[in-house]
Amino acid sequence: MQKNTKKSNKKLYSLELVIFVVIIAVAISSFVGGMTGYIASEFTNADDWFQLKGNSTEQVLTQEIKDNSNNLSTNKIKLSVEEVVKKSGPAVVSIVVSKEVTQNYQNISPFPFDEFFGSSWPFAFDWPQFEQPESKTEKQRIGAGTGFIISKDGIILTNKHVASDAEAEYQVVLADGTSYIANYLGADFINDLAVLQIEGEDFSYIRLGDSEDINIGETVVAIGYALGEYSNTVTTGIVSGLGRDIVAGTYNSSENLDNVIQTDAAINPGNSGGPLINLEGEVIGINTAVNREGQLIGFAIPINTAKYVVESVQKYGKIVRPFLGIRYIMINEAIAQQNNLEVDYGALIVRGQSQTELAVMPGSPADKAGLVENDIILEIDDEKLTIDTTLAQKIAQYGPDDTIKLKVYHKGEEKIINVDLVEYED
Repeated sequence: MQKNTKKSNKKLYSLELVIFVVIIAVAISSFVGGMTGYIASEFTNADDWFQLKGNSTEQVLTQEIKDNSNNLSTNKIKLSVEEVVKKSGPAVVSIVVSKEVTQNYQNISPFPFDEFFGSSWPFAFDWPQFEQPESKTEKQRIGAGTGFIISKDGIILTNKHVASDAEAEYQVVLADGTSYIANYLGADFINDLAVLQIEGEDFSYIRLGDSEDINIGETVVAIGYALGEYSNTVTTGIVSGLGRDIVAGTYNSSENLDNVIQTDAAINPGNSGGPLINLEGEVIGINTAVNREGQLIGFAIPINTAKYVVESVQKYGKIVRPFLGIRYIMINEAIAQQNNLEVDYGALIVRGQSQTELAVMPGSPADKAGLVENDIILEIDDEKLTIDTTLAQKIAQYGPDDTIKLKVYHKGEEKIINVDLVEYED
């Protein structure tokens, strides 16, 4: 009997222990659950929690937008293509170029035989002549392109081959159909850039990015007035190449463009002057040319090249450029070998294709400093000139009243020349 009693007590103790453990576990679980709920509630309601209320993209973008005089944005947020277009589209404008064109009239005979045979025809008569109206002018559309607003006060960047005539009229049409007549502020004679401005305030504008911070393969968006007919057409692609040097132009003129961005985003006539935009919603290039011999080979001027234009317009109300006064080509290894040059870098001063295109402009700063044809400018202020750092890029960093130091290779010898730059005037 005693043995059975001990066994019964042992079972009783085991049951009490189980009940005690269960109670402790439930208590701990309740406490932990309550604390977890409290902590989660506190963080969910905290102002510095990552979750954003409402439209998170718009909230963050609103916080990161700066005045465009600072040029760059510090917050980098990847957007979808749809978000890029929604954000940037309102700042892209269509440009219609018109000009007064003279219509000439001839005082001709109403009879076709006189017109065909002329007055020497033996049977010609002195027919009465109809009076024709005098020559008159009428406004005609002579071109179209794209631009984009870069400031709240309506400054517009575009291509020089879109807007280069101070006598023309530039009608700017916003994405919502609102139309303005723009003021022509000038064109850059070195790069294919021009600036217009529409009157008003608080316009939508696009932030300027950093074209030095571009990677081959990254996604880009192009927006423009395709074919001069389809406004705010959107195409997408990637950055296909960097640092391209091309010769672009129309049937009657051409221009060397250095260090341009290559893209496979579809660019058509009318897209000229439109923005090439990254997925941060920043302009990294200005669409300017397309190679029609291939497929989807387009080019854009890096936005950093245009920043001096923006700064000049904001400071002077026009484009102010320093002027050196030479024609040149940048030397690479191939040019050096073909021409037996003793150096394989620098800017070689050369004539143009015609006799009137002199290597050194008479009376220019270069002329006054003694630079001559076939001189090679090796350095500017101790910085070597190469294909990646061209003469035009380097000169653009200076003002029209600056003095620069040139290292020049002249007839087998190196020498140092100081040149006083002046303001370029059309």
